Amino acid sequence: MLVRLLLDENLSERLIFALAPRFADTRHVRLLGLGGAPDTQVWAQARTDGAVLVTKDEDFIALSVLYGPPPKVLWLNIGNASTGDTAALILTHVDAITQFVAHPDEGFLALGFGPRSG
Repeated sequence: MLVRLLLDENLSERLIFALAPRFADTRHVRLLGLGGAPDTQVWAQARTDGAVLVTKDEDFIALSVLYGPPPKVLWLNIGNASTGDTAALILTHVDAITQFVAHPDEGFLALGFGPRSG
């Protein structure tokens, strides 16, 4: 199953390349000219593109509850994680993301880091 991702502006554009082996059709809102766009415009773009909106912004969860999918929202509860850690988190959960996308009623999926030492 092809999963298209749309990365919100609170995520690095470098994630496009880091995720390419598993999510080849990943785009970033800034590269689409939507940097600084209202959440509703980003939401509409993800719906038009048939993309899963990947974000750290909790406001998109509220839109998901209010409007339901599409688009589906992958919410990353990760604070100021590095691009490498963010990519690793997403790539570790490819199967869960694929199942989430395939489920017709699920609107958002939350991912975060478990307890970390150090």
